[in-house]
Parts: sequence; structure tokens; C-alpha cells
Amino acid sequence: MFLNRSLLLILLPFMGQLLETANLQNRPKMPTVGIVVPIEQDELAYSAGFRFICESARKMIAPSLSAEAAASKRTQIKSAKCKVLSCNLFFPGNIKIAGPQVNEQRVLGYADSLLHLASQAGVQYLVLGSGESRKLPNDYDQRIAKDNFVLLCKKLAKLAKKHKIMIVLENLNSGETNFLNTVNQAADIVRRVDAPSFKLNADIYHMMRESELPEEILSAGSLIAYCEVAEKQTRSLPGVAGDDFRPYLAALKKINYHGFIFIEGNTKQPSVDVPSSFKYISGQISEVYQFGGK
Repeated sequence: MFLNRSLLLILLPFMGQLLETANLQNRPKMPTVGIVVPIEQDELAYSAGFRFICESARKMIAPSLSAEAAASKRTQIKSAKCKVLSCNLFFPGNIKIAGPQVNEQRVLGYADSLLHLASQAGVQYLVLGSGESRKLPNDYDQRIAKDNFVLLCKKLAKLAKKHKIMIVLENLNSGETNFLNTVNQAADIVRRVDAPSFKLNADIYHMMRESELPEEILSAGSLIAYCEVAEKQTRSLPGVAGDDFRPYLAALKKINYHGFIFIEGNTKQPSVDVPSSFKYISGQISEVYQFGGK
């Protein structure tokens, strides 16, 4: 009897560790939350709980930077507490990527340089929004624009593969551009490009602005490799107005999405809104992924 009790006392800590490990293994895997902020707010983001940030490509890895400036930006990126995982603002507005004024040589040359600098800096995703660059003349044939854009994106995908970067095409609402305004439309382009280095960024803010239902996420499925979110009315950070993102998060859960969800919004008080947005969106993600909230 004494031996059995002694053995039980010895085994109890190990049994506790085994149960804890089992609980961790059974816990649903959830998306990782990041935020779009200037790198100067890196410490604020880190202290709020974020470990990944997105910055501006034009600011951090633009081909127009001198060699000295580019090296300085790389140092800044690599010394940040949060990893600079992605960059947005891919193309400046004066470089057209859709419509009748596309200069393919210029587009691909710029993209090749940008992707090279992104790779050197350790950036893994480039968000292809660039609303002004893809804006079409009002009378231009959307079908022709889509066909030509697919051909261009196939070439961009090859460059991305060469530099080991993923390009994620973003749906932009009709207040920002007149081309590829919905997840459904952007997903069609990604589907036709059919390349592992060219995927879909499902931006929930733009979906809500276009009154696009969460079911479109189900239709896009595995094409989605990146997500962004902000509140519908003023693009405020999650929690400011109290928007409910759970229907969209539930759709992401249904397609087994466990990637990144980046907050991209506006704030005049980052010291307040950045920490609270992390707690707010993390709470909704947890409710949906762990407890089945809708």
C-alpha cells in the first residue's frame, strides 16, 4: 500500500503534464492576429500583444530608395520587436496594372526590384491592392481588363516565386477603385492565375462595405492565404464601434483557415486603440474557433 502511494505521488506531476499537453493538442488552432502600423509604433504593437506587423512597401522597400537608405530600412525591419511579415501599397498610382495604359515592361521591372528588396528584408507577403493603379476608364470593357490582368498576374506570380514571396490580391470596395471590388471577383482572378505564389487576401472591411456575405469566403476556400479587417463605417480599429466580425470569422473557420488576420484601420489615438483592438478581435476569434460562436 505504501509503495503504491509513493508511486502515485511520483507519477502525479507527470500525469498533470500529460493532461496539459493533451489539452494543448486538442485546442483548436486559431488564426494569428497582426496589425498594419508604422514601424515607429512597433513597441506599442508588441506591448499590446501583436507579434507581426505590416508596413508600407513604398516607405520600407521601394526601388527608388538609395542603396544606403534601403540598407537602413532593412536594419530597422530586422531590429523591430514585431516581425515585419508583410508590406502593402505595392504599386504607386502612376504605374498602371490594369486597363489600356499598362506598360508591362515597367510593371514587371518595378515588381522585380520590389520583390528582391522584400526578400532581402525578410518580408513574406506583398499585398496587391493598389486601387489607383488598377482603376479603369469608366467605359473600359471589364472582361478585357480581367483577361489582360490575369496574364499580367501570371508573370507577377513567376517573379514572386523567384524571390520566394507570396503576392496576395486584395478585394477593394467601389469607393476606392472600380476593378475587382469583391472577394468573388478577386478570387476569380486568383483561380485563373493558378499559382502557389499568388493567392487571395480576403479583406473583411471591403466585404462589408460592398455588402458581401460571409458565404463568399466559403466559395473562395483555399484560395485565401491572408485576411484583413477593420470596422465598416469609418474603417476604425476593431472594438471602437463594436462591429461583429463573427459571421466572417465563422466562414474562415469552416474553410479551415488558420493563417494571418491583419487589422488595417484608422486611429487618432493608437496608444488606446491598438491594445484594445488586439483584445477585441482576439476575443471574437477565440469565441468562434474555440467555442463555436457565430
